[in-house]
Amino acid sequence: MKLIEAINKATSEGKAIGHFNISNLEAFNAIVKIAKKLNVPVIIGVSEGERDFVGVKNAVALVQSARSTPEGGEGVEIFLNADHTYSYERSVEVIDAGYDAVIIDFAAKTKEESIEITKKVVEYARGKEVLVEGELGYIGQSSKVLDALPEGVSIDPDSLTQPADAKDFVEKTGIDLLAPAVGNVHGLIKGGNPALNIERIKDIKQECGVPLVLHGASGITDEELRLAVSAGISIVHYNTELRVAYKEALIKSLEENKDEVAPYKYLKAGEDAVAEVVERKLRIMNGL
Repeated sequence: MKLIEAINKATSEGKAIGHFNISNLEAFNAIVKIAKKLNVPVIIGVSEGERDFVGVKNAVALVQSARSTPEGGEGVEIFLNADHTYSYERSVEVIDAGYDAVIIDFAAKTKEESIEITKKVVEYARGKEVLVEGELGYIGQSSKVLDALPEGVSIDPDSLTQPADAKDFVEKTGIDLLAPAVGNVHGLIKGGNPALNIERIKDIKQECGVPLVLHGASGITDEELRLAVSAGISIVHYNTELRVAYKEALIKSLEENKDEVAPYKYLKAGEDAVAEVVERKLRIMNGL
């Protein structure tokens, strides 16, 4: 099954596909394990920084391995996305490497600049079975624990992505997926993340005609997640919550096993913590 087919199937069933970023093998194993357990498709995300650490082609090899069964048949439906890509050159790199999708992140640039470069990537990706996602509206760029809203981010209704602008952006770029700003923010805010504008999601979905992607889902409530999927979100991104869960579990594991020197033993706690978060999110997205 191709990624666009999996997206369309999930959307038609009132579900969403979980997108989870990785920086290491433990997170990857956790995501794949839960996807197999629940028998649902997932997307593995690797940002530019994560790709530099994991390896552009190594990520492809991991996903290809997870897709296959020991008997040689098809395994879990797992896809690979080049998350937050900031140049045409790095977009071409992942398209040629065999990724299923690439996100062009020019949300911090002018709309005209974003349209120009995004359209160029779309043209290159055509015929290569790679989906191109564009962003419209700025929600920050880092997956961190924050004291307040990232600089330059506003959740005022007038500052969020406007439905008419979304339609214009999709038509002018030809993108396959759109990530709008609907009250979502990258990172976890200590005092609590702002509420999503569910009505804006509905309006954008009705207007633009392509699957919508919710970035910065870490920190939103379970109920908001359900409402966002019902309103028309087809893919939901998580990163910060996974990082926090992994780090906290790893610190505890190292403190409790001070004499242990085998990484596969003290790293297991971090993998289990990521798996717990992933399972909770996927159950909500898939109505399980």
